[in-house]
Amino acid sequence: MDSGIVLETLEQARAFFQKDRFAAGSGMTVEEVSPGRAVISLCLTEAHRNAVGGVMGGVLLTMADFACAVASHFGTGTGQHVSADAHMSFLNPCRDDVLRAEAACLKPGKRLSWYEVLIRDGQDTLVAKATFTMCRIDLT
Repeated sequence: MDSGIVLETLEQARAFFQKDRFAAGSGMTVEEVSPGRAVISLCLTEAHRNAVGGVMGGVLLTMADFACAVASHFGTGTGQHVSADAHMSFLNPCRDDVLRAEAACLKPGKRLSWYEVLIRDGQDTLVAKATFTMCRIDLT
């Protein structure tokens, strides 16, 4: 059975994912979408920083997860997609107060799909890289 989630425009994606309370409450914004792809931005605040002033790793993982959620739901109309597996590498410190996460589908499947997410700061430094396995579930 289909979940009834049909997202075909940037405005629809933004409205739907505004209900993702944690990501929206953290300040994440859907910037771009196309089937199997999404770009999320975040302007960092002190609330996103750890005890030594760096970006908390959970912020980066949340951005990556959110980007995959948006990318996997946009233009598919094929049930609900959830993260089944995630791996993240923290590569460089963030050098400013802007982050941009881009998720892209590497291999779509009937039940499982594989995504890569690259997170860069405003200076285009690659801060983190993640891979996700997304699982389509039917809500019956």
